[in-house]
Amino acid sequence: MPRYNRPLDFAHLLGPDYLDPRQFSRRNSHSYAAKAAAAAGLLAATALMNWYLAKKAERDNPPAGRFLDVQGVRLHYVEHGAGEPLVLLHGNGSMIQDFGSSGLIGMAARQYRVIAFDRPGFGHSSRPRGRMWTPQAQAELIHQALRQLGVGRATVLGHSWGASVAAALALEYPENVSGLVLASGYYFPSARADVVMLSGPAIPVVGDILSHTFAPLISRAVWPLLLRKIFGPAPIPKKFDGFPKSMALRPSQIRASAAESAYMIPNAFAERQEYRGLKMPLAIIAGEEDRLIPFDEQSARLHAEVPHSTLHRIAGAGHMVHQTAPAALMSAIEQVAPPVRRSKERRNVA
Repeated sequence: MPRYNRPLDFAHLLGPDYLDPRQFSRRNSHSYAAKAAAAAGLLAATALMNWYLAKKAERDNPPAGRFLDVQGVRLHYVEHGAGEPLVLLHGNGSMIQDFGSSGLIGMAARQYRVIAFDRPGFGHSSRPRGRMWTPQAQAELIHQALRQLGVGRATVLGHSWGASVAAALALEYPENVSGLVLASGYYFPSARADVVMLSGPAIPVVGDILSHTFAPLISRAVWPLLLRKIFGPAPIPKKFDGFPKSMALRPSQIRASAAESAYMIPNAFAERQEYRGLKMPLAIIAGEEDRLIPFDEQSARLHAEVPHSTLHRIAGAGHMVHQTAPAALMSAIEQVAPPVRRSKERRNVA
């Protein structure tokens, strides 16, 4: 056959071993191994960067208060003022500085002994693994902490997920809760696709990888959108600049936040018929235009379930009522706090 009519022979051009199945398998194995090594390197580099940023956040924001050792938890708290004890419990993903930057701690400390906790896994409080930190578990922890602080009875305010802890504390230890303020809480189960999405970093093993690698990066990217959602329709107040975002974006806190997102609906389902057991003075307060937790489906419904409660509807406010309407929170606190002791403290201050 003439040379120019000879069929193309790619095997001849590429070498005798190219189409050998054993060589083909080896080449693919080397390719997969290289890709796996590159992916592992990327994860390791991302985890190292997030570890460094977390340690830097803790150095830049040292503890402002003191610590208690309770049930294996190193629990961070701040205490200001004197008088009737007032306990503040922050929401999911937050910490003591949220109440501090809002001005609520300073306002309340003029007439109350204010005790604000970093709940387990948030701020500077630890969150031991191997235990489900449900609202009931955290209520028991706070109860034991208050006993260590010599507090027998207290007015308790919880915001958002902290409202679930405050309600659990009042239901489990009613003799220790003189008055209750529930702000922007989630009390009844509903369909929440966002909760499923936010729960990812709490999944064992996979969640650990996510929370130490990509989750902090994603959280940094969506932080401005999140703030607009939780504050809207009200603008984000300038005072919120004092909130340490870098602390909230640490892997440990992201994982704690994801776990609380996962508990949110099951807890509401379990507790939905228990709220009538709240016999102490109860004030329910929320933003009328809350974009995270609908007002009518949650706060207004809870008010209907507990007839002796009072409902504070904050017009034009979103989820962060303690930031946008701290005076309204103070009014709700004063409504449920023991009046005799409150009057006595005011006389002492004067």
